[in-house]
Amino acid sequence: MKKWGFLILLLVCSCFVFANNVSFFESKEDIANVEVQEYDQEEDRKAYDNIQKIKIIEEQIYQGNLLLVNSEYPVRQEGIKSDVVNLFTHNELVKGFGLLYNDTYLSVDIAREFSEMITAAEKEGVDNFWITSGYRNFDDQRQLYQEKGSGTALPAGYSEHNLGLSLDVGTTQTTMAKAPEGKWIEENAWEYGFILRYPEDKTDITGIQYEPWHIRYVGLPHSAIMKEKNFALEEYLDYLKEEKAISVSVKGEKYQISYYAVNKNTTIHVPSKLHYEISGNNMDGVIVTVFP
Repeated sequence: MKKWGFLILLLVCSCFVFANNVSFFESKEDIANVEVQEYDQEEDRKAYDNIQKIKIIEEQIYQGNLLLVNSEYPVRQEGIKSDVVNLFTHNELVKGFGLLYNDTYLSVDIAREFSEMITAAEKEGVDNFWITSGYRNFDDQRQLYQEKGSGTALPAGYSEHNLGLSLDVGTTQTTMAKAPEGKWIEENAWEYGFILRYPEDKTDITGIQYEPWHIRYVGLPHSAIMKEKNFALEEYLDYLKEEKAISVSVKGEKYQISYYAVNKNTTIHVPSKLHYEISGNNMDGVIVTVFP
C-alpha cells in the first residue's frame, strides 16, 4: 500500500513540475510579448471623433528612426541626427559604460536610451560595457574605408554609423559573441528600442557579416516586433509595406502602425487625442506609429 501511495505522490509531483515547466517555456517563447493583428484604417478612423490631417513632404522619407541604410540606400544629409555630441565631453550621458576613445560621438537621445539599457543590465550582474564606435561623419567614414578596405568598412554614406542611430559595443573580457554582455544585448536590447542590426542568420539579407557588437536604435514597438518575428530591418520594412497597417500590443500597450507611400500630395489622418511618431524608410514612404 505504501508503495502505491509513493507512486501516486511521485506522479502528482511530476505533473506539477511538468506543468510549471510548460508555463515557463511558454512565457519564454513569447519573448517580446507581442500580439500583431491587421486593422482597417478607415474603420479605425471612424472610431475617433477628432481626426487631424497631416501633410507629408518628400523630405520626411529620409528622416526618422526607421531609416534603412545599406548598399542600395545611402544616408542623406537630412537623415543624420541633429543632436550628435562628443560623449567624452558630456559625462552626464556616460552612465554605466566606458568609452574606448575620447572622440566617441552619438545622438544625445540615443545615448540616454543606451544608458537606460545598460543600467538594467547592471541590475542583472552584466556590467562591463564599452562603446567602441558611435557616429562617424562622412570624412571619418571615408578615411576608415581607405584604411580598412571593403572587407571591414563601408564607403562613406553607406554605413549606419553615419546616421547617429548606431553604435558598436564591446567588453574587455572577451569577444561580444562569447561575452555575457553580447548575450544580454541579443536577448534584451529590444525592450529598450535597440536591435542587433546584423544577426548571424540574416547575412544573406543584410549583406553584412555577423556583428554581435553593432546595435541600432529603432524604438518601440518596432524593436519588439522585429524580435518576435525574427526580422532584420530590411524584412520588417518590407512587411509593413505589404501589410499597410497593423495593430500591435506590446506589454499591454497598444500601437497602430501604418505605411504610406509618399508623393507630392500625401496626407495622413491621426487621432487628435493620441500621440504619434513619423519615420521615413529612406526608400519611398513613411511609417506612422500611433499610441496612447
